[in-house]
Amino acid sequence: MIRDFKEINLAERNSFHVEQRARRLIEFETEEELMAIFRREQPDRWMVLSGGNNILFTQDYEGLILSPVSQRIEQLDESAESIRLRVGAGVEWDDLVAWAVERDLWGIENLSLIPGKAGAAPVQNIGAYGAEAKDVIRSVRFYDAEADCMRTLTREECVFGYRESIFKQALKGRTVITEIEIELSKKAAPRLGYGDVEREVERLGGATLRNIREAICSIRRSKLPDTAVLGNAGSFFKNPVVARVVAEELLAQYPEMPHYATADPEQVKLAAGWLIDRAGLKGYREGRVGVHERQALVLVNHGGATGGEVIALARKVQETVKQKFGIEIDTEVNIL
Repeated sequence: MIRDFKEINLAERNSFHVEQRARRLIEFETEEELMAIFRREQPDRWMVLSGGNNILFTQDYEGLILSPVSQRIEQLDESAESIRLRVGAGVEWDDLVAWAVERDLWGIENLSLIPGKAGAAPVQNIGAYGAEAKDVIRSVRFYDAEADCMRTLTREECVFGYRESIFKQALKGRTVITEIEIELSKKAAPRLGYGDVEREVERLGGATLRNIREAICSIRRSKLPDTAVLGNAGSFFKNPVVARVVAEELLAQYPEMPHYATADPEQVKLAAGWLIDRAGLKGYREGRVGVHERQALVLVNHGGATGGEVIALARKVQETVKQKFGIEIDTEVNIL
């Protein structure tokens, strides 16, 4: 079913709650509806807006916004060890995690309480607590606007990386994801590599699927602001990956600095939140925007802020971290 909105206020469709407008927004449910929209409208300028949880509007949008709303979760096949699912792009990601946990299916429990829709998960290759969307994604189906056809890419073809995918690179600006195919395990496979997760799981009684989900939800709620109370887009910055020699130089000065191994032994991932905190900006406020008091990775709208004000604060954070540590931190949020 198609729903067509004109001159729509986007404040309730982006988690920063920034007051910007779109000339037109169309919600669609099926692939046939999506293709019909493109063939009828032939838009010169368009974009996809799902949950609006990883975007910052800095101006009105004069093109066409497309919003997938399919809520389908369909079982494809099942073996003794796993189950494959087809998931509509409009399914709330955390609803999918809850659905899986209720059915004793492992693989996405560490990604509990990440805001957004299932269709956005492969674009950003969402991740948390040692898990990433790519771990369970088997394929992604999407409309290719340049070729005017539906296409499917395997996990390997999606070129997943740290908060990266082909949808942010070679295919950026030409795809509308309609569904993802994932594979979940029937066998217990707890991932407790983060100290706070392990401690909370132990407190709850051990590494069961439900305890892991509950632990991660509890940790995230304790650190991250509710978007209904404070506008935000979750982690605004990526954790920087630096050469090992750079990390070792910093560790000589700051032995307590969190750092993590990567697939490349010559590179080390640092914690952007720690860098921002040690730069003295955790809890910092500038007018209507600020750095969250419990999680320095998060920039917040204290009420009535513009996208420009958020960007100005983000630049200040980046410059301050670079001056203190010589490290550049990139933004994770899409800025329009």
